[in-house]
Amino acid sequence: MKLLVVGASYRTAPVATLEQLAVAPADLTRTLDRLVAQPYVAEAVLVSTCNRVEVYAAVSGFHGGLGDICAVLAEQAGAPPAALANHLYVHYDAAAVDHVFRVAAGLDSMVVGEAQILGQLRDAYHWASGADSAGRLLHELMQQALRVGKRAHAETNIDRAGQSVVTAALDLAAGLLDGDLSGRPAMVVGAGAMGSLGVATLSRLGAGPLTVTNRGADRAVRLAESYGANAVPMAELVDALSTVDIVVAATAATEPVLTRDVVTRALARRDAGRGPLVLLDLAVPRDVEEGVAELAGVEVIDIDRMAAILADGPAAADAAEVTRIVAGEVEAFLSWLRGADVAPTVAALRGRADDVVTAELRRLAQRRPDFTDDQRAEVARTVHRVVQRLLHQPTVRVRQLAAEPGGDQYAALLRELFDLEVPQTSPVDNVPDVVETDPAGRPSFEVADVPVAESHVPSTGGAR
Repeated sequence: MKLLVVGASYRTAPVATLEQLAVAPADLTRTLDRLVAQPYVAEAVLVSTCNRVEVYAAVSGFHGGLGDICAVLAEQAGAPPAALANHLYVHYDAAAVDHVFRVAAGLDSMVVGEAQILGQLRDAYHWASGADSAGRLLHELMQQALRVGKRAHAETNIDRAGQSVVTAALDLAAGLLDGDLSGRPAMVVGAGAMGSLGVATLSRLGAGPLTVTNRGADRAVRLAESYGANAVPMAELVDALSTVDIVVAATAATEPVLTRDVVTRALARRDAGRGPLVLLDLAVPRDVEEGVAELAGVEVIDIDRMAAILADGPAAADAAEVTRIVAGEVEAFLSWLRGADVAPTVAALRGRADDVVTAELRRLAQRRPDFTDDQRAEVARTVHRVVQRLLHQPTVRVRQLAAEPGGDQYAALLRELFDLEVPQTSPVDNVPDVVETDPAGRPSFEVADVPVAESHVPSTGGAR
């Protein structure tokens, strides 16, 4: 099995495309089941956030796996695969490991160094293990990715640049409101993880009074009480909007919550002399209807706008140090992977030797029935000892060679020389918890249409 990453992010796709690809929590298990039901996909983890939708997969062949994953993504987006091709990126084998570790370390985030992605990766991992779609390979990959992300934050100052997306958005909002949010009335729409972070960050920055609204009123009340804020029903959204200067919208709704009609009615009740109403849309799909940005007196900061403004992030030296950490961890993981690949082959070789010894001892017992039990036991021990000594050095050496770049050829050579049948490793039944962090027919797909980062990608004419 080889690792394959296929995805789209704020770097390659506009919000409209990310909205199409986004997978709601209620649909995650179904989509994971659909992925691992494909012919070439053995394991899958699906990451769906406001900034990226990525599939991490263990596949039996590059071209087949790519086609399978793209077919599922196209089905999710309700679009033909060709329509997504310009927005998707592909990472294979070593490049796939590098990408996942960079994501975990915050190097691929819109706000470089933000730690929120670690929690999102952890959640994606647990969803996959709960759906039985994460097996031995992705189990190890995700465990190590989470560890690499924690190490990056512990050993460098990447956190200096690693404000959350909420913090970065509020910094942009402050620039539109005389540079200071202190004393500015604000509202958070949504009481999930991003909404909670929004309330916490606004409170820390001194904004207030704070208002929280959510479709589930109980969650809004609990969140508001934690920060001394006021919870209002979603039915009173228009009135609440008319009293604030800043809105952080971060719901999991599939349709816009802040529609043009809702915002227009709020503006009519709002004192125009207070300055613009700043709407921070951090949701995918969007919470703010597209036409709202055209209204006078409104400033909308969404994922697209943030990506353009934050393209050149700070902390280049810290990012370089994290890049060095990631590079070392990638090589260590690949070394483990190569060694793990050869282990079943070594076990099969030893099993073959044991079978040969057992068969020969059985024949010896038939030819020499006069041997006593002690004699038979001594012969058996001697033969086993000879075979084990003969195999010891070659098997130790092949493990060492397999851990080096290009080492996978040694396992293949052993299988060919001894005609060994090595069964595929089955998925693990139970995946250990990760320590919480703080803050039929597939549509055709042209591989050439998608940018591929690779350590080695088989030619089109090769085996799938």
